[in-house]
Amino acid sequence: MTKGPDFKTEADLCAAFVAAIPAGWTAYAETAGFDILLVRGVDGMQIGVEAKLKLNAEVLVQASKEWHHDATAEGPDFRAALVPAGQHVKGMADICAKLGVTVISMTHPQRIQERYGWRPPAFRPDLPNKKLSAYWSGEERGWYDWCPAKRCTLPEYVPDIGAGHSAPVALTDWKIRAIKLLIMMERRGFVTKADFKHVGIDPSRWTRHWLDHGAERGRFVRGPYTPNLKAQHPTNWAQIEADFAKWAPAEVAA
Repeated sequence: MTKGPDFKTEADLCAAFVAAIPAGWTAYAETAGFDILLVRGVDGMQIGVEAKLKLNAEVLVQASKEWHHDATAEGPDFRAALVPAGQHVKGMADICAKLGVTVISMTHPQRIQERYGWRPPAFRPDLPNKKLSAYWSGEERGWYDWCPAKRCTLPEYVPDIGAGHSAPVALTDWKIRAIKLLIMMERRGFVTKADFKHVGIDPSRWTRHWLDHGAERGRFVRGPYTPNLKAQHPTNWAQIEADFAKWAPAEVAA
């Protein structure tokens, strides 16, 4: 039997993992400082996931960051390191357990298809179920509840980006507000200082560097340096635009 393929990049590893998560979970890519923030729909429980092609100290530090700095800080209920199956680094799994970081082993999808006549789980352990008592039994052994004072704040929309890239383009709260501003500009042809205030953005950088002055005083229009957020987030742009009547000023939405 030939050796199956390996994950070539962390982005490939993350994409395979996201494709395999069970129903009822939503993957927020590049959110709250994690490669993937998993959110369970039934109760909002969160798992912060950091991905690496090898189980090493770097991924452990990333997954467990801020655990002792501020007891009141936001954080996910559980933290995990996502690595390809077969990562048996002596001592690292024990260190992960002592720090409360679950190691998720992901099998390459093509390798599963080639090796088995039946379809085993794509990754182990299974994600924790709704019974807290089950975290410490069977396949779910090894999930450690961090009991955060507050869960990570989620963006209004699920990011339309991939996870695990070396230079991720995150969908931040600021970027969602900026997309709203640009949609107003696209629909009306200009924006005003009142529009900046409505979406909650400081106009300084925009009016000095990114926008041009319109024909009428107090109006700003697209310029050569205006950020192209529509190209960065085409799906999120369409979603935000579909909700235009919900967030736009009454005089603009009418």
